[in-house]
Amino acid sequence: MHVSEVPSSALPLMQGGLADSLFDTAERIPLLPQVARRSESSPPTWSPMTAVELRDEVVDLARGFIASGLYPGHRVAIMARTRYEWTVLSYALWAVGAEIVPIYPTSSHDQVAWILRDAKCAGVIVEDEQGLMTVGSACAALPQLRHVWQLDAGSLAQIVELGRSVPREAVDSMRRMVVPGSTAVIAYTSGTTGHPRGCALSHRNLASPCDALLAGWAHTTAPPGRQPAILAFLPFSHVYGLMIQGICVRGGLLLGHESEMNGEALSEAFLSFRPTFVFGVPFVFEKIYKNFLREAQQTGHGALFDRAARVARRFAAAVERQQLGTGAGPSLELRAQHAFYERTVYRKLRAALGGRVCGACSGGSPLNRQLALFYTGIGIFIHDGYGLTETGGGMTAQPVGRHKFGTVGRPLPGMEVRVAEDGEILVHGPSVFQGYINDVPGTQEALRGGWLATGDIGRIDMDGYLAITGRKKEIIITSGGKSVAPAALEERLRVHPLIHQAVVVGDNRPCVGALITLDPEFLAHWRATLPLGGQASNREVREQNALREEVRRAIAAANSSVSRSESIRVFRILPEPIDPATGLMTPSMKLRRDAIAHHFAAEIDAMYATSRAARRSPAVESFAWEDDNVFR
Repeated sequence: MHVSEVPSSALPLMQGGLADSLFDTAERIPLLPQVARRSESSPPTWSPMTAVELRDEVVDLARGFIASGLYPGHRVAIMARTRYEWTVLSYALWAVGAEIVPIYPTSSHDQVAWILRDAKCAGVIVEDEQGLMTVGSACAALPQLRHVWQLDAGSLAQIVELGRSVPREAVDSMRRMVVPGSTAVIAYTSGTTGHPRGCALSHRNLASPCDALLAGWAHTTAPPGRQPAILAFLPFSHVYGLMIQGICVRGGLLLGHESEMNGEALSEAFLSFRPTFVFGVPFVFEKIYKNFLREAQQTGHGALFDRAARVARRFAAAVERQQLGTGAGPSLELRAQHAFYERTVYRKLRAALGGRVCGACSGGSPLNRQLALFYTGIGIFIHDGYGLTETGGGMTAQPVGRHKFGTVGRPLPGMEVRVAEDGEILVHGPSVFQGYINDVPGTQEALRGGWLATGDIGRIDMDGYLAITGRKKEIIITSGGKSVAPAALEERLRVHPLIHQAVVVGDNRPCVGALITLDPEFLAHWRATLPLGGQASNREVREQNALREEVRRAIAAANSSVSRSESIRVFRILPEPIDPATGLMTPSMKLRRDAIAHHFAAEIDAMYATSRAARRSPAVESFAWEDDNVFR
């Protein structure tokens, strides 16, 4: 068994609950800008709200919750997108000792009904009429649900008005009843299969990774002398989003909220808010890179961008080797090239993100090494980390000044990580959750002597860096008995500009295959750049042939890192997207593999049938290229 451990740092012992940090900051630095709220003007502007102003709004809302009959231990669901009200609500509920149950606003009726019933929620806060209808259709079976509040109907003002007669001292009295071991959040797992399970996370569980990251990494989130500014766009319904909020409030970072994760909304928000640091998931960083590339090609600078990207990756890799003591660092020639592209390319790329971003953190799943090198080379160092819902967020991160791209770093102070003989990652430390509610057998299976069995597989190198190689339940076993971890192949495929999502399949099949969806924006750009003339019918055939060849090259590149028996031998381009809107991905951008296999069963069967026909005919390639009329 391989072990990696970082000794606990001298972090202050936590007293009380999560809300205390907001109240402490308001007392110590009352005029510190804590939250920025966006106006509806065009172009939008952001107005800062001080720590004391935020504290007062939280207190007023907490008084209303007390008047509504909420007390310590009561559970209240929040079913809303990432917005300012999420922050006020969460700290007001924590101030009275209530437990938050986050629900994704796009959840189905059955999912919402299950969570509200399983958590025995006393109240639920929805965002709009659609959310109200979803909850309303389930209310008859929820006798414990006493309150349903709608944000867009002015419910917060009504709650505040209800609490006018409650003295402010009542909030302080209830807040002091909260201890670090009190439950703060019941976070339901994404539920890639079956019903999601509610993870009970204490105030200490959620605060621990925030405090560890602030102690060791806060200075990387902004240039010296400048207050860090964080644009939160990941769902607060996920523990990663809650960790971002916690880092900002506990560390005095300026927090802005963006409700939409589409490219246009994020681009506008980056330019107007101008963050100094970005918390994201690999999908976000992949999409930004593809937008950089597409815009460069559209303006006739594609070749320049390619050269600059290669230099950025080479420069970052040389710096990495130097910091790890395995190389001399960038040569004079490489430094000169990097300086040239800094003036002509890199600063323009950073300007597209607001011009102030100096670093980033990627989580949710491992980030492609080449992508991490690219961002670091253009001046945006990416810390790749690792965490789970069951660990309140982060467990590992890249050590400052000794990063290893392609890994998720080393354990945070106080955390221990082991890799069992079967490759499963086990973790122990202050952020490990209390257990699954209403599921004692599941808790006992997950927690083994205080160690959490993550379900992920990985390896720890001689320097204690952890690399994630896949999920135990996702391992594919072909009919020939070969075990294949799909995540690494999928990650390499998604880096290609044309590929939006990739799902590796092959259980009980003769070889590994892939289902692929295309990026619609880049596909349109790619088609426009094809030098194809002639009649329309012939042009479509040539376009399809060119597309097959382009995807084949992407697959060949992905296959270069694995053995032949593990490589993708067949693929099919799907005519519809794989995303949260289709129900084939979780809101945190994880593949629902069982749902995908069921939904595309006919396409998978056809893909392998084509493969069998190809093997019978020596005149046909061993790969089966299928496009499903993606151009029509």
